[in-house]
Amino acid sequence: MQRRILPVMLIGLFSVSMLNWGCNKLDTTDLGSDLLPAVDNVKTFADTLNVITTQGVFNDTTIITRTDDHAIGVMNDPLFGQTTAGAYFQLKPGFYPYFIGNANDTLVGYGCGLDSVVLCLKYKRFYGDSALPLQLQVREVVDANFRDSVNKPNGVNYQPNLGSVIGTASIDVARLGDTIHYANHRDSSVGLIRIKLSQSWANQLYSRDSVYFHAFNNAFYTDSLFRRFYNGLAVVPSGSGNQLVYVNLSEAGTRLEIHYRRRNNGTSIDTTFASFALNSDYFGSLTNRSSNTANNIVRNRPGLPSGDQEIYLQTAPGTYANLSIPGLATLSNRIIHRAELIVEQIPDLSGYARKFIAPPYLYLDLKDAGVSNYKPIYFDLNPSVLYDPDYKTPLAIPFYPNSGVDYLYFGGYRRDKVDNFGNPINYYNFNISKYVQDIVTNHKTSYPMRLFAPFRIFYQQYSPVGINYNNSVAFGRVKVGGGNNPNYRMRVRIIYSNL
Repeated sequence: MQRRILPVMLIGLFSVSMLNWGCNKLDTTDLGSDLLPAVDNVKTFADTLNVITTQGVFNDTTIITRTDDHAIGVMNDPLFGQTTAGAYFQLKPGFYPYFIGNANDTLVGYGCGLDSVVLCLKYKRFYGDSALPLQLQVREVVDANFRDSVNKPNGVNYQPNLGSVIGTASIDVARLGDTIHYANHRDSSVGLIRIKLSQSWANQLYSRDSVYFHAFNNAFYTDSLFRRFYNGLAVVPSGSGNQLVYVNLSEAGTRLEIHYRRRNNGTSIDTTFASFALNSDYFGSLTNRSSNTANNIVRNRPGLPSGDQEIYLQTAPGTYANLSIPGLATLSNRIIHRAELIVEQIPDLSGYARKFIAPPYLYLDLKDAGVSNYKPIYFDLNPSVLYDPDYKTPLAIPFYPNSGVDYLYFGGYRRDKVDNFGNPINYYNFNISKYVQDIVTNHKTSYPMRLFAPFRIFYQQYSPVGINYNNSVAFGRVKVGGGNNPNYRMRVRIIYSNL
């Protein structure tokens, strides 16, 4: 009996494997790979469909959360104009009543134990031209609304009111990876932007320590008192620079360091520091100790073309392209081996594209006919999981793949090649094979499309919560060919067999 079962199992396994291979042969390969049938114009054909393109600009309300990387700096891009970005945040004590040092520390002299106060920002990356140093200012936030609205998310258009300058720095991004050694020769850090704050502001902060002031008469006794003394800090560009630096406010490296001297065991004097960090604790409306953050990003763009021949795509807060593919609606029923949208960069011969690089990822979705809402493209974002862009399935299938986009299948990521004129360019391919198959076989609607470089995707008709994408905010821009560009035409290419 066992001798009979084994051959049957092997035959079954082989049959399932061949069936899976046959399905994958039609749907999961890259255009031009050996697994696609050769275009012989006998059994397998290729066709190219025109794309009608127009330029769009978002009225952007992108929200940057406290755990996102924040952009700071100024860029002057000859194609896309100027970008200015500033970060705003509250760094707070970790407990109240707060005191500097340990409870039994002896600080060296009242009013003279303080060495300095240094703002540290955890550096992640930069975008733009690193040739010029970036000039930064630290300023006080003097906005009570920012101080008290810790549970309200802030969009990129929000900017709190600012007070006086309390620190400045000139940042050379090439040296941000250097190790910084502290004065005590024991501690060090790497990958930090460090800005020393003014001594007058440092003295004012240091004097609020609850060791020296009676309860309810100092800023460190409760969070509500501290917020009345200290609304927050801002780091904004000033003067020269042609880059954005990205910092993470929630990582441990971001802190406000209060360096002071203390006496150890009644004899030796030691230099150390206390620190404030971004606080994300929630204790209810009366005792909320959370910190507020904001990332204001302003784009001043020149006039953009209509999009017929040139499309300008800029990562959020950014721009987009409207796409229409009239030929899809009139295709006869056939076997779609591959259908893909091809997007090619128009080369920038000035060399600026090496500094202001293209977005790592673009995204393609659909516009509902007759309404202003958009929705994900059907099937092709991730064909291995179920999702319903119409969000009408009784079994509560999500409108977007729970496991995210399968980029190896769907595409949309930046690639490199050499164009017909010998110029190195970037390009993007989008696999829409299953969506096109549904149109030609089941006579489904061929929707207008939207092409853009998102930081976070919102489908407000389904959920107020954004879907994270793989781009950093304001990171990346590219000029691509529109539907009527003579050399870099945006187009849909289809490989198919007739039934």
